[in-house]
Amino acid sequence: MTHRRAVFGPEHDEFRALVREFLAREVAPHHARWEEEGLIDPAVYRAAAVQGVLAFAVPQEYGGLGIDDFRYNAVVAEELARGRFSGPALSLLNDVLAPYLLRLTSGEQRQRWLSGFASGDLTFAIAMTEPGTGSDLAGIRTSAHRDGDEWVINGQKTFISNGILSDVVLVVCRTDPDAGHQGFSLIAVERDTPGFERGRKLEKLGLRAQDTAELFFADCLVPAGNLLGTEGHGFYHLMENLPTERLSIAVSAMAGARATFTDALEYTKTRRAFGRPIGSFQANRFTLAEMATELDVAQVYVDQCLAWAVEGTLTAVDAAKAKWWATELHKSVVDRCLQLHGGYGYMLEYQVAKDYQDVRVSTIYGGTTEIMKELIGRDLGV
Repeated sequence: MTHRRAVFGPEHDEFRALVREFLAREVAPHHARWEEEGLIDPAVYRAAAVQGVLAFAVPQEYGGLGIDDFRYNAVVAEELARGRFSGPALSLLNDVLAPYLLRLTSGEQRQRWLSGFASGDLTFAIAMTEPGTGSDLAGIRTSAHRDGDEWVINGQKTFISNGILSDVVLVVCRTDPDAGHQGFSLIAVERDTPGFERGRKLEKLGLRAQDTAELFFADCLVPAGNLLGTEGHGFYHLMENLPTERLSIAVSAMAGARATFTDALEYTKTRRAFGRPIGSFQANRFTLAEMATELDVAQVYVDQCLAWAVEGTLTAVDAAKAKWWATELHKSVVDRCLQLHGGYGYMLEYQVAKDYQDVRVSTIYGGTTEIMKELIGRDLGV
């Protein structure tokens, strides 16, 4: 799409070539094995750091590149989606975790964590979801109370991406049970902390190379200095970061949908039935035309949101619109592309079948489609 030239400059094109080469060299040869094992090799994060694909927003004094431009984040997200590389949690780290580490850490915490993050030696996760609490973050029950120089955490988290490999987990806790939205805080729990245990590596329908885990906290003793940001402001810290997190999901959805569509278009040109390519039948040609149009139209809005993110004007409602629309479109495109493949689309040796497995969660994580519509509806005053 030629209009995308207005979004990305030559420096982003150069970075895209670098990311694409890195993924081809360090990820593509291993990804099938990682999917079988349900876990990636964490050495890929160190390789990504060396290449400048990880933690590029970290200041140079801590080993990063000091690049604060969300278009670089978008390039990584798009290239991961284009290659269907769901295992490495690069977008989780760059788009979700990095803002917390950069905006909320104290000087001492930066010394402790940022250099390891920038080198790929320390990897992180954020723990929000609980067995009884998904999109309703206000229902979080994991508790933390202060006991001298320590926080004592009790509770359980589930569906935590990077939960097995993470060295540091940012845990959303209720630190004041009577303060409503002002009763939540973010506390960093480091590997091997007493009272912190990882549960099952969860078996999922798709995204099988990405580890997702249960986490348990039983009288987990954490130093008081591991509080991230301001006590009681955890809910607001989450709200500040959710727009770019949701935009990242939308960016990935558009790139993933485009990749599946491109494969299906080529398939319809080469697969023959009744003596001619199946794409030449009007029903299939119209289906392809509809998808091509929908993808182009949606891309314009997602790119506009990307421009707003770079300007610092992206709102929660803007991001909610992009997130639900792009992920629902992604799901719809994959479904129609599988149909175009006929019986072969149901075979896992065809990429479209794996795309079908992987896409289903996109309308759930980062806030369900229904929650996105609720946010938009409230903004409309209804």
